[in-house]
Amino acid sequence: MTNNNNRLSMERGWQLMWLCSGLFTPNRNLLGYTQRFLESRCREQLAPDCLQRLNGMRSKEPRNLPPHHVEVEAIQQNSTQIFHKIHFPNETSDIFEVQSTTTIEDLCRSIAYQLKLTSADGYGLSLKTTNKMVNLQDQKYLFDSLRQTAEPSKKGKRVKEVNQASMPYLVIFKRKLWFNVSPGKDLVADLMFHYPQELPRYLRGYHNCTKEEMTNIGGLLFRAEVDSDRSQFVMIPRMLRELVPADQINLMSPEEWKKHIIQAYSKQSGITVQEAKIEFLKAICSWPTFGCAFFEVKQTCESSYPNIVLIAISKLGISLIDPKTKEVLVMHPFSRIKEYQSEGNYFEMSIGTLLRAFVFVCETTQANTMEDLLRSYITMYERQRTALRPKHNIFS
Repeated sequence: MTNNNNRLSMERGWQLMWLCSGLFTPNRNLLGYTQRFLESRCREQLAPDCLQRLNGMRSKEPRNLPPHHVEVEAIQQNSTQIFHKIHFPNETSDIFEVQSTTTIEDLCRSIAYQLKLTSADGYGLSLKTTNKMVNLQDQKYLFDSLRQTAEPSKKGKRVKEVNQASMPYLVIFKRKLWFNVSPGKDLVADLMFHYPQELPRYLRGYHNCTKEEMTNIGGLLFRAEVDSDRSQFVMIPRMLRELVPADQINLMSPEEWKKHIIQAYSKQSGITVQEAKIEFLKAICSWPTFGCAFFEVKQTCESSYPNIVLIAISKLGISLIDPKTKEVLVMHPFSRIKEYQSEGNYFEMSIGTLLRAFVFVCETTQANTMEDLLRSYITMYERQRTALRPKHNIFS
């Protein structure tokens, strides 16, 4: 990059310098030289930004992995602005500006601010590929997380680098921890996150509810689908999977469901589609399983439990549920969970006291997600305890 008359070579050199300056700082001997070099090249378009990135990295941890293809594509187009698409549970998406050193937590707060959510607390980012969904850890750099999670692991012999751009993936922003959720308090959160995240759980039959509750909710969900179009009544028997929990559809005939749902719908006349969605959340928010993340697992530890159980993780702890009867077999508050870990398709937790503990092991393809969610809830409560702990004055 000194006395180089090859224009293309110089352009690529500056692009490489821009990428490197956002990854790590040189050692102490090279740092001063690099700064003086950049300061002396103030006429170069990328020099000021390289210097700013270099100085910014001095107070940050270095990146762990090479640049992501999004960063490379941006600078190859001589753009120092990097944008990434973020998807939401209500099937919308938006573009957000990020930096090479943007962390998952930074991006969550930026998204919450731009969406005008009342708080970023409890939200997280997930990465979805063709064969997995992984929660991204708050303190990690965004582009390190995307490379580490989206790329296939390279085992055995060294293979040619996979073209990242050819690997489809989605970054999804959603509510991860369900605490301080009061339907009607934050309408943006209710309509973008709470409703589209809770509706599939309800329709999969995870909640224990009465026939009256189901017909009332069926009326609300029908209004959310068709608004005030009464000509759609005839479609109710075909729409039952969108209106009634899957395991309860055979409780009545399609025509009986239609009759009860129309009655509920008529009683709810005068409300809008958005209001129907909020009313749905209000109808289920008092249920003990509201806001739970559900995992179907195989277990052989406890002979009195079914072989297949539902594990529900919520702000209260971990519940084991009989998937057929919806009966809560046992609920373990976080204070009783001493150790937990996942490995491959197995999740393990130690429950009890230091003197006497019971080890529960189960098999699920979502073992890693369970561990991450459990860690996030426990970390949240530890932070709350630390914040509330009185600060003793050592001089008093």
